[in-house]
Parts: sequence; C-alpha cells; structure tokens
Amino acid sequence: MGLTTHIDAAGIAHVTLARPERHNAFDEALIATLEDTFRTLGTDPAVRAIVLSGEGKSFCAGADVNWMRRAADFTPEQNQQDALKLSDMLATINACPKPVIARVHGAVSGGGVGLVACADMVVAEEGTTFRLSEVRLGLTPATISPFVIAKIGASHARRLFLTAEPFGPEMAQRIGLSHETAIDRDAAQAQITVWLSHLQAAAPGAVADAKALVATISGERITDTLRTETATRIAARRTSPEGREGLRAFLEKRAPDWNRLD
Repeated sequence: MGLTTHIDAAGIAHVTLARPERHNAFDEALIATLEDTFRTLGTDPAVRAIVLSGEGKSFCAGADVNWMRRAADFTPEQNQQDALKLSDMLATINACPKPVIARVHGAVSGGGVGLVACADMVVAEEGTTFRLSEVRLGLTPATISPFVIAKIGASHARRLFLTAEPFGPEMAQRIGLSHETAIDRDAAQAQITVWLSHLQAAAPGAVADAKALVATISGERITDTLRTETATRIAARRTSPEGREGLRAFLEKRAPDWNRLD
C-alpha cells in the first residue's frame, strides 16, 4: 500500500515511500502501513537500522488532497480519530528502538516534515524544499507539532509554523531538522553508509538504550531523581551481556562480537 520494504544481508531495512505519482503524500492506507512496518521492524532482532526514503521527485509532500477532501466531510469525532492515526504512526517511528535514517529530496511538506523530525539521522539532497504549509490551507501543523518542536525548538517553530515559508536544506541543517546536506543522491547514500558503519560497530542493545535515554532526559531538569535514574541505567548496562563483552574486547584489544554474548 504505497510502501516497499527490503532487509539486506547486513540487517539494514530499506523502507521506501512508493506513491511517486502523488509525491508520496499520505493517505489512510500509507499511514497504517508505515505504522505497522516500523512496529514490526522495531522488534525484529535481525534489523540493525532502518533507512527511510521516497521514490520519484519528492520524499513526501504531506497530505494527499483526496484524503483531505474526504476528511472535510468527517464528523468532529471522525476527524479526531483520523488525526490520531497520523499521530500514532509518527509516535511509532519516533520511538522505534532501531536507528532511523532519512534520506530526503524534492518536496518535504507538512506531514513529510513530521516524518523527518522523527528520524534519528537525516541527510537532505541539495534542492530539497521543506515547508510547514498548513496555515496556507486554513489549518495548523497540530498533529506533527510535538515531534517538529522537539526537533527544531520553539523559536524556529514560531517562525515557520506562522509564515509557511519554504526553506532549503542549509536552513534545515542549521535549525536541527536535518544533519547533513548532500550534493546529490550518490553523496547522500555515501553519508548514510558512513552512519551505518558506525552503527554496525556499536552494540545493538546499547544503541536502543541510548536512543531511549535521549528521549527520557531531553528537557528534564537536573535533579537528584534524574541523576539516580541515569546512574541506574549505566549500572544495568555495565552488567549486561553487551557491557561485559565490550569491556572484555577493550581489555583484550579486539573488536567486540555482539553476536556472541553470554
């Protein structure tokens, strides 16, 4: 339903938005498939990381106009349930235990920006145009706002939510929405290969815990309770099979073998 998934021999899941004729815009079916796919991949022990991209001219141009037309005739209750499905999908990607890398290009609008905000690493090709366009349609980016504001901060959101102005990959990188800018698709893929090489050298469980750590600690005040929680987390890691293997490998001056743990 507008999505393809392939897991390669290295355990990298390649998830591709496949509605190029609609610039990979969301509809009900694509939203449901994305949520199911990321929930499944997130619990698959064979998967080390997920790379999300889009077919055709655009990464994701937001909401499909036909979906929006149908939603205009919904009751308030139906509209809320419909919006919650989009929120649930974004939350599933945002909290996915596996590292999520997004390679973006072309048009990235509305909900497409929400997708980008939920990725852990983002590389944008030159020529990418980002836009939080909702106010131009008499709407607001309400459903995606928790994820976007967490990524770019309130100051940039106060500008971009209100103006709906387009911006390029350089600004996206400057405000924290993306991390790298690539001259073309090959360069973007080369950057992803570098990230994947680092991830594959790390302990899978530790990577998942590190991602959860950021989500838990971000924005929190430094209190005794918080410091105790972080101490508890590292204590659990030190005594975990991965922690023991990592220490043994360091002392023995060898690369750790995360596939052979006791």
